[in-house]
Amino acid sequence: MQLDKLRGRELDQLFEAILKLDTLEDCYQLFEDLATVNEVQALAQRLEVARQIREGSTYHKIEEATGASTATISRVKRCLNYGSGGYDLALERLQQSEGGS
Repeated sequence: MQLDKLRGRELDQLFEAILKLDTLEDCYQLFEDLATVNEVQALAQRLEVARQIREGSTYHKIEEATGASTATISRVKRCLNYGSGGYDLALERLQQSEGGS
């Protein structure tokens, strides 16, 4: 895992802070201060690209729907296929919470 190279007190603190947030509004407040609008948009776009790839959408449809470049779509797909499973974990948890589970 690439983030293992960064593992330490500061990164642990960031992730712990995110885990302590209770509401969407809490997240908006933290990310407003923590990241630029472009950074937040890029993260949200990548998660949406991952969702659409999992649903079987084509690159063309994903590009039209999200505005993501083919390079971004390819990178996300590579992570889905060969990454640490983070996208799958997050999307499964989102799907469970939307389904009332």
